[in-house]
This record gives sequence, C-alpha cells and structure tokens, in this order.
Amino acid sequence: MSQAFVPVYDRDLVIVKGKGMRVTDKDGRTYLDFAAGIGVNALGYGDSKVVGAIKKQASLLLHSSNLYHHEPGIALAERLVKLAFPAKVFLSNSGTEAIEAAIKFARRIGQDAGRTELVAFEGSFHGRTLGALSMTWTAKYREPFEPLIPGVHFVKVGDVAGLKAVLGAKTAAVFIEPVQGEGGVRPVPPDFLEEAVKLTREAGALFVADEIQCGLGRTGKMWGYEHAGITPDMVTMAKPLGAGLPLGAILLREDLAGKLHPGDHASTFGGNPVAAAASLAVLDRLTAPGFLEKVEKRSASLLRGLRKLKKAHPGSIAEVRGLGLMIGVEMTGPAGPVIKALRERGILAIKAGDRVLRLLPPLVVGGAEVKHLLGELDAVLQQGAVVAA
Repeated sequence: MSQAFVPVYDRDLVIVKGKGMRVTDKDGRTYLDFAAGIGVNALGYGDSKVVGAIKKQASLLLHSSNLYHHEPGIALAERLVKLAFPAKVFLSNSGTEAIEAAIKFARRIGQDAGRTELVAFEGSFHGRTLGALSMTWTAKYREPFEPLIPGVHFVKVGDVAGLKAVLGAKTAAVFIEPVQGEGGVRPVPPDFLEEAVKLTREAGALFVADEIQCGLGRTGKMWGYEHAGITPDMVTMAKPLGAGLPLGAILLREDLAGKLHPGDHASTFGGNPVAAAASLAVLDRLTAPGFLEKVEKRSASLLRGLRKLKKAHPGSIAEVRGLGLMIGVEMTGPAGPVIKALRERGILAIKAGDRVLRLLPPLVVGGAEVKHLLGELDAVLQQGAVVAA
C-alpha cells in the first residue's frame, strides 16, 4: 500500500470499480457492499441516471463559485425545501461543514440575546471539524484536540430532567441525530424527540436534526425526524445527497433566515454544479412512487432475518435494532472479527463503536442480497467469530 498518506486511516483494500451492490478490488475480487460508502451510495454504484447527469453537467459547467447562481443549485435548493418544510437552503461540501454552518447560524440568530451554548447527546457523532467535534460524544475523538469550543453540554438520550437542567437563556441550539449512527445505530424514542422539541422552543433555542446519516430515505421515510412527527428549526444532511460527490446542505426555517446577512457564511465549492446535478438525479429516485415503501419492505425482511440469527446465536448477538436500512447488530464481544470474517467471505460491512455491526446497504438492495448476507453472517457466527467479553 502507498506510504504517501497521513496515517489517520487503517485500510488495506484498494477498490477500483463498482456496479450495483458490488465493488471490485485491484486483484479482481468482488464484494457485496453492505456499507455503501458509509451510507453515501444510496443507489448503489454506477446508477445510469446519476452518471448521465454528471456527464451532462460536467460538459456544461464544472464550477462558477458562489458569487453567482447556477441552474442545478437553484433547482436543488427548491427541491429540498419541497421535501421538508418552508426553509432557506445553504449548500456545503460535506456533513461536518453543514454542522459547522448550523452552529454559526444558531449563534448568529441568538447573538443579540447572548445565546452561544449548545446541547448535544451522549453517543452523538456530528463530525470531525472543531465545532462539530465539540458536540461529538466519544472521548477518543475529542480529547486529543481539546480545548474545543466552550459551552457544550451533553445529555443522556431520554433524560428529560437532564435536558431541562442544561437549557437556559444562553442556549443557542440543541443538536440531535434522530438515529444515532456512530453511537451504535440507536433510534431516539419518538416521545423523547417530541419532548425535546417542546423544551427547546420553550427555552427560546433552536432545534437541529442531524440527518447526515439517517436522512434522505435511509430510515424508510425521507427524514428520520418524521418518525416522531416533529418539525425541526434546522436540518443538516450530506452522505447520499451528492451520490458520491462532495455535497452537504442545511435547511433553516424560513422565518429565521432573515437574521442572516451577506458575509455571515460562505463556501467556495459548496453546491458545485456537477454535485448538484447528481443530487437531483438521486432525489428523482428517492421520490419515485413506491421507492420508500420498498426500503421499508426490505428493512422488514433484513430485520426479521437478523432477529432469527439472534435467537440462533444468543451467545454472539446481544441486540438487533434500527430503522429502515440503518441497522445495528450489537455483539456480545468486539464486532471487528465479524467484519473481518465477512470480508473474507466477500461482504463489506462496518462498525459503530466497538461491538456493533453496522449495516447500511444501498437503498436498492434486493432480496437475494439480503438472503446472501444473512447466510454468510450465520456461517461466520457458527465459526465462533464473536468472543463474548
């Protein structure tokens, strides 16, 4: 492997191409991908409509800067608003940049009232840049880079009294993932989301739904927050939005946007014309009649099969949880050996923390692929890949 990279990744697989659910490495071996580029490749690899949109736009305009409008960006902003609530849109390059924008917007909106503090939750993961990292729970991610931005309070999910205790006159915003990803694939209970929105607004702060991993169809609904029937003040998104090209976005409630002014935030590449064109092709698929219903159907099949495996391997699987095609299988011991064994059998998967096998297949996963995964996971567990702690 190349020694030219900064050693911040632990990787040894070289991927050269992908099609549908499968990728191929430099040695010609193919893998069934149940990680989907960490949830990015919602339509799998090489979707013809996405590739066509990229080629067409690349031949017209690659970049113009945000000093000017371009047609794909306008169309994307208008589409996103229609999919959510009356809002204004800011386009970024990534999810962590969307979080940074949300932090800045919340502080700018609350500036006159002295609102600078933020609330996040135990188990949260909001990104790697310094603002987003300040709201990320896992100590090993945060501590090497402290001191981070001050005034961040962490609350246990479900702890209403704890949330009440940290909300106050200085709170700018509350950030929450409707389904925690890195924190173990943990859906937040809908009744807690409802109460959190109520308490946040009573405190005069803003409620931000981090939909970077759980949004855009991943949970079987367009947005994870829809499962609780709430409407946030801001929504951050990325991952599948650009179909593999760098793209993130933030939606800010329309009535709040007037408190932002030219120069308050910017991005040189955010909402690049080619990425925006690819995103429009993705949204066409996600909003096609019956698409999300198929996601829910495939989710039910996968969850049912995983729960059968839990019964068959009670010493290996502690819990199966998730929404839609965002699923966590918590092992009784480290998940790493299971992931390694699956890869040896031609299946790619990833972790969420130390013990959780995280499954984020493309939303177009078929019944045959689900069946194959279940069979291979069963075989791996039979071989004793999990050593209970």
